[in-house]
Amino acid sequence: MVKLILLGLLAGAFFSSTFILNELMSSAGGHWFWSASLRYVFMLLIITAIITMQHGFSRIKALMRIFLQHWGFWCITGSIGFGLFYTGICYAADHVAGWVVAATFMFTVVASLLVLLAFGQRFDKKFIVYAVIVFIGVALVNISEGLHAASITDAVPMSDMLLYGALPALIAAFSYPIGNQLVWQASHNARQRNTELQKAAELNTQRAGISIGSDINDQNEPLISEAYDLPATTYDATDLDSVLQSNNTSATSSLQNLIARIPSIETTLLQNAFNKVWLMTLGCLPFWLFLGIIVRPDQPHPSQIINTLLVALLAGVAATTIFLYAREQAVTSSEVAGVDSTQASEVIFALIGGILLLDSAIPSAMGLVGIGLIIVGLIFFAKDG
Repeated sequence: MVKLILLGLLAGAFFSSTFILNELMSSAGGHWFWSASLRYVFMLLIITAIITMQHGFSRIKALMRIFLQHWGFWCITGSIGFGLFYTGICYAADHVAGWVVAATFMFTVVASLLVLLAFGQRFDKKFIVYAVIVFIGVALVNISEGLHAASITDAVPMSDMLLYGALPALIAAFSYPIGNQLVWQASHNARQRNTELQKAAELNTQRAGISIGSDINDQNEPLISEAYDLPATTYDATDLDSVLQSNNTSATSSLQNLIARIPSIETTLLQNAFNKVWLMTLGCLPFWLFLGIIVRPDQPHPSQIINTLLVALLAGVAATTIFLYAREQAVTSSEVAGVDSTQASEVIFALIGGILLLDSAIPSAMGLVGIGLIIVGLIFFAKDG
């Protein structure tokens, strides 16, 4: 267990590089658009190389076919889960310290529950208490940062700090789980459809067996059948279309109708995390192109390109690989919860990195209390989640 926690902490250190390097690029004058978009350009190249080395270029061709079959879905999920998510992170880094962005983004744990609730899932009421703890912590962190900024200069009021710093980070906190949930729902729809098709096939087979048995009885021959008896009402739904539609009659709300329109992507390739990241990364590229046309940023500095590549390597590849490895090595649910709770270390590492590398100010007592509440809330989530 100690080894898994250490691996989780190492992943948290690599993840925190996102917030530190984004703040560094912002302080150096680099435009937030390049910090956001170039990361995913590099990510696509790196993950393509990794998948090719592991499975050959044929895997990339198979993934491209999946993308082209549902290009609209992947562009939407990529734009939300990666585009809006990282736009919020990088835009917020232009207005508040990296550790504040990291602390605010930790609200994504609460946002994930709200997203699951919107998709029809349910959870224990005690998680509402944990969510309130995290929310109070996030609020204290942002208020303390706003008060600190107001004491330094009158040019940036606290309202602007919250509007341009906290709000984009909160949007990112919701965008990330929404994108991931959409991909999960596509795989879930495929599994559900396969189950319904299998049930329909079994019912049709049983009905055919009964019909054959009746014909044999008419010919005064003994009936030999392995089919078990079913209630008469069962055969009212043996038609394939009626079986497929039976579970959709309750989808009356607009949200349920939207969820029902999520495509059913029947492939085992979505069971691999790298494959899903590759598809979402490719899908977010149109978002960056469209956003670049609107923003029209100046050309990126060479140092910004290098730092963005480091973010892609450290946070996009190293951190994700280590974290997923630690999760896979976990045997019990308590070990998985322990690994998940190490996500809270990102705030601490971002704070330490900002102080050592960027001369960031030490948080006030209010900010430290907020960080403590966030960490406690995340540990509770991991322990009982």
